[in-house]
Amino acid sequence: MWSTTAVRDGKIPFAQPLFDYWLDACQRGVLYWDTLYQRGATYLEHCESGKPPVLVFDYTIIMDARELPDPANYALAAIKPPEGSPATDPAKRPFVVIDPRAGHGPGIGGFKMDSEIGIALQQGHPCYFVMFFPQPEPGQTIESVAKAEGHFLKRVNELHPDSDGKPFVIGNCQGGWALAMLASVAPDLVGPILLAGSPLSYWAGVRGKNPMRYAGGLNGGTWSASLAGDLGNGHFDGAHLVENFEKLDPANTLWKKSYNLYSKVDTEPQRYLDFERWWGGHYLLNKVEMEWITQKLFVGNDLVHGKITSHDGTMRVDMRNIRSPIMVFASWGDNITPPQQALNWIADLYDSVEDIRNNEQTIVYCLHNKVGHLGIFVSSGVANKEHSEFASALDLIDVLAPGLYEAVIEDIAPDAPGQEYIEGRYIIRFEARDVSDILALDDGRDDEQAFEVVKRVSEINQGVYDRYLSPMVRAFSNEASARLLRELHPARFERTLISPKNPWLWWLPGLAAKVREQRRPVSADNPLWQWQERMSDFIVQSLDHYRDLRDAAQEQLFRGIYESPQLATLVGVQPAGEERKQALTWESRELARLKREALDPSFEQGTLADGFIRLLIYVGIGMGVIDERPFNAIRRTMRGVQREYPLTLMQLKDTVRKQVALVRADPQRALNGLSTLLPDQHIRHQAWMLVRDLLLVNRHDIPAEQQQRLEQAANVLGLSEQDRKAILDKAVIQSAAPRAAETVAAKPAPAPVPAAKPIVRAAKAETQPAPTKTAATRKTATKPAPARKPAAKANGQAPAAAKTVKPAAAAKPQKDS
Repeated sequence: MWSTTAVRDGKIPFAQPLFDYWLDACQRGVLYWDTLYQRGATYLEHCESGKPPVLVFDYTIIMDARELPDPANYALAAIKPPEGSPATDPAKRPFVVIDPRAGHGPGIGGFKMDSEIGIALQQGHPCYFVMFFPQPEPGQTIESVAKAEGHFLKRVNELHPDSDGKPFVIGNCQGGWALAMLASVAPDLVGPILLAGSPLSYWAGVRGKNPMRYAGGLNGGTWSASLAGDLGNGHFDGAHLVENFEKLDPANTLWKKSYNLYSKVDTEPQRYLDFERWWGGHYLLNKVEMEWITQKLFVGNDLVHGKITSHDGTMRVDMRNIRSPIMVFASWGDNITPPQQALNWIADLYDSVEDIRNNEQTIVYCLHNKVGHLGIFVSSGVANKEHSEFASALDLIDVLAPGLYEAVIEDIAPDAPGQEYIEGRYIIRFEARDVSDILALDDGRDDEQAFEVVKRVSEINQGVYDRYLSPMVRAFSNEASARLLRELHPARFERTLISPKNPWLWWLPGLAAKVREQRRPVSADNPLWQWQERMSDFIVQSLDHYRDLRDAAQEQLFRGIYESPQLATLVGVQPAGEERKQALTWESRELARLKREALDPSFEQGTLADGFIRLLIYVGIGMGVIDERPFNAIRRTMRGVQREYPLTLMQLKDTVRKQVALVRADPQRALNGLSTLLPDQHIRHQAWMLVRDLLLVNRHDIPAEQQQRLEQAANVLGLSEQDRKAILDKAVIQSAAPRAAETVAAKPAPAPVPAAKPIVRAAKAETQPAPTKTAATRKTATKPAPARKPAAKANGQAPAAAKTVKPAAAAKPQKDS
């Protein structure tokens, strides 16, 4: 083994590395098993304490749904700001976080300081958390839970009557579909809603990926969930759901997670133990709850098709009834809720973006490149970027014109204009999209036909099980047998086996303490350690290869069974290839027509605010991109004049939506109506100038189309060429603002005018930043600007590129398309 020369010289070159590796392995092994022992102790302590939420924040329960007429094992908790956080402002929009009830306990939304809850508290928002308890209430159903959440949100609204906006509600994963249902039947209780990693279109996915969607079909439908509920004496064990998640990634479950702890045993234990405390805290659901979830959602996919009703049939869940903006956050790295399952419901509900607008719905989605499912809620990076930007841009999102947008979040370019209107290190913009853009994320929807067959087969198997097998299983089940099965579940048994409950491990904590005192970790350049790392990589690759082969085989088996025309015919499902049923009904079209008729008189009627907003929308519409900077400019000034000219966010939102509808319905008539809404020549001058400067808050020039619209507006308003040149003169602009404020204040306007003035005046004051770069100044600045937005695309693209992307334009009324 050793060279003759080395042995003759009394040197064995490999002896020291071998000894170092052997000593480290012995010590590392003891510390690894001691960490598992601590995990077991934490698990036992967590169970004995009632499995409280794993929040890192203190909280107070202010409403317990177990005391409601239709009880549920849910509660509403008010989060207490930790030390160092600003005091919460009751007038700020409250945040409500709904965690998923998918096998684990609550708390993942506030698992770290840098989390959804942490971001809200750092911005001074009151924050509430919807939590739940380990045991469901007797007779509890999903409808009971929905009613409880409705009571919670009603309570939050009562606690913040002066808030400028309804609560911002976040639904994580399974909490997302619960939130979507609640917002559908009680739209007046919620403000903007965020569906984070939430599956709503359960059959969607890409061939060769997303194997989880095939599980229902390969199990023969939903009867297996009923069997688990019967064996659990009427309770479904959440550990089964956790086990399904773990099967998706055998490399992580069987090796990576454990090896990561072993290889970083000196630094990793605390993080590992904190996560395992949540991951191992399994909760129960009633059998009827799990049956509803599997039959109505996972296999039935009834939510987006409006087939879910209350038990008495008096209420139907229709997502087209949601009135608040809907935000969707998904990730390409999520193999549990892929983007298609998070977004395809849009195509199921709406034929086109015009249909979305007619329904006065605003939908914003954001796609992360690689974060995994849990990272959507747990990752500090995601919390500090995506969640914080969503939180900061809430008011803008709330007043976005109806339509479909993609949120793009980027670092701020060093030479980006309007930086005084940007908070933080990122900037968010909203790019107009169409339903076809959502469908383009999928590889086609023909493969979903097979799931229609799965649904029918599931109904048949469920009927057979309920009639013939369920009575027998229930006859042999009792609470003792159910408890035994739960304790023997691998997810629990592995924790109790290596814990203080095992008397044979009494020596482990003491030995680990001595090892820590004499710890000698091996160096990273040790050849045996490097060999170990390569072997670990090989094991991971092998398990990944096994996973890929397994998933491919399951998909082929699924397709072979459920894409069979014979089986489809046998169970009475229409053959594949027939046109998909469109969600849009004649009622929806008729409603849109009636809304247009109701708006007709408003073309020539309104306040000064209506006139200014219509001018802004008319000029900026069609730019396709909405940016936060113009909106922040207007809002900043609005706050400054709030006491003198009160204008709430909701009033601004209503004005924007109304004027957007008018401009889209008949652009020319809406343009001609400006002369009636803005009767005073001084106000016309100032309104036209403000619109121009707001378009330049986030760019260095105005696109040709918007420049042409500005000219059209000037002609309608009777602004001569000389007037426009005078307006563009810097000196005139600087002196005009105070004069305009006096004009607006003195101008007798109709009753609603007080609400209108703030806008005109506010926007005027915001003119100050823009004028700084008017006329000549702007010309010299034109070139460097391009880097601003495209910065993320390609180092400082040409101005032309910036122009197409930057149309960010009109503040907030937002030109959504």
